[in-house]
Amino acid sequence: MGNLYEKVFRPLCFTQGAEEAHDLAIHALRLLDTIPFAVRILERFNLRPRNSAPVHLFGLDFPNCVGLAAGFDKNALAWSALGALGFGHAEIGTVTLHAQDGNPKPRVFRYPAHEAVVNSFGFPNPGAEVVARRLSQAPGKGVRCIPLGINIGKSKITPLEEAVTDYLASFRLLADYADFMVVNISSPNTPGLRELQGRDRLTHILGTLRRANLDRAAGLGVKPVPILLKIAPDLSFSQLDDILRLVAENGFDGIVATNTTIERPPHLSALERTGGLSGRPLFKKSLDIVRYIAKATGGKIPVIGCGGICSVEDAGRFMDEGASLVQIFTGMIYRGPFFPAQVARALAWHHRKWV
Repeated sequence: MGNLYEKVFRPLCFTQGAEEAHDLAIHALRLLDTIPFAVRILERFNLRPRNSAPVHLFGLDFPNCVGLAAGFDKNALAWSALGALGFGHAEIGTVTLHAQDGNPKPRVFRYPAHEAVVNSFGFPNPGAEVVARRLSQAPGKGVRCIPLGINIGKSKITPLEEAVTDYLASFRLLADYADFMVVNISSPNTPGLRELQGRDRLTHILGTLRRANLDRAAGLGVKPVPILLKIAPDLSFSQLDDILRLVAENGFDGIVATNTTIERPPHLSALERTGGLSGRPLFKKSLDIVRYIAKATGGKIPVIGCGGICSVEDAGRFMDEGASLVQIFTGMIYRGPFFPAQVARALAWHHRKWV
């Protein structure tokens, strides 16, 4: 199936602009979701690799190790069909408090020779309130077939000094619908956002969200929703040490490592400079971050490895270096819609071989 996609369907898809092809993929998944028996059949073959056990993490059961990274289903339109492709969890968003159109087009660029993408989307989404209404009509916790993560970011119109209020409002609107939440402070496409990775601002954001999470749980008589932090691959190890301390001090449940990179390797200097680079050129940077976190924390802070996974071997490297789960997005663009199922099967076999 993978070879057929790469030889036949990918060239056809690539006759479309990158963002247009992305929109077609969302429409196709929405159409699939209207055929429940087809979704169930595909889930049966793709979602749970044979003889594998679910992955228990954050108090949740993941059918397999492979998830969809944020950035694909920004508007919470197609996530409920993703189990049919083999995704063991989905992360929607990034969602901001205020609706926003994102950056001007064109804002997505493919580089097939390098299996890379550069995007400068800028968090286009309908806003947290609209996404919450959509999710209220969708399968809820304990009913849907895969855990749902909701990735939240700062609205572009919100000053950095008021970022904590922005994140807090989005959290309160969306937490009831999330199996886990991800706080995005690392996109390169919202001006100044990565400044929130600094110690003082990050302390305020993490502390505020932690208190809100505990208060919500106490008020509803439920467990706090797991919250993870999504970080950039361009951090120094000293910056990363600060972040790890803050994550531990504030009881955050894990880290998503990593977002896209603003750096361009010398041999890729001709690539579009505005935006974040993803795909194969990101792999080593993200893997280095995952390895460092695992060693620095003794594996005490769970990591979802994300960045440049374009083969089953890439996913295996992340797991070997300490990731608890992996996420893909750009790899699916180059390997096809059933790439996640292929990776999930390979990781399940790898796990059975060594345990």
